[in-house]
Amino acid sequence: MELQIRNSTLGDIDSIFKFYKFATDFQKAKSMISWPEFDRKLIEQELKEHRQWKMIVGGDIACVWATTFDDPDIWEERNNDSAVYIHRIATNPDFRGKNLVRYIVHWAIEYAIANHKKFVRLDTVGENKGLIEHYTRCGFEFLGLKKLRDTSGLPAHYDKATVSLFELKL
Repeated sequence: MELQIRNSTLGDIDSIFKFYKFATDFQKAKSMISWPEFDRKLIEQELKEHRQWKMIVGGDIACVWATTFDDPDIWEERNNDSAVYIHRIATNPDFRGKNLVRYIVHWAIEYAIANHKKFVRLDTVGENKGLIEHYTRCGFEFLGLKKLRDTSGLPAHYDKATVSLFELKL
């Protein structure tokens, strides 16, 4: 499969929100904790900071995600480590089941190395055994479940949440 990974642009914002809606609907259908409606200003800021990404396959956006180099609300004391944090992977339904996370992981390793980071990390809300298995098959180590201390600076789905933490050490 030939694909490209690029920064998303302001012109992609409607697609990003469409994919978030698909992801939220899927989460609700599976009785999972679902994403809230994200603030458009948050996404616009990520776009301006070049922290929103898209995977293009055959001219179509296959999935989107965001990155940051700082995630203290979730990773707390581990935030002092040099890491790339991946958030909100959302897939175009036409590309579900294509194992796109493996491509994101490969890209994230290269991105982390280029930015002198030692870890690639991500989290999910709750104990989703399917996602835990999927992310570990993609190379992440499952670090376990963690109850977040202060979620006031996080999106609503983190409120009083337990998160599953994942890490890939470079």
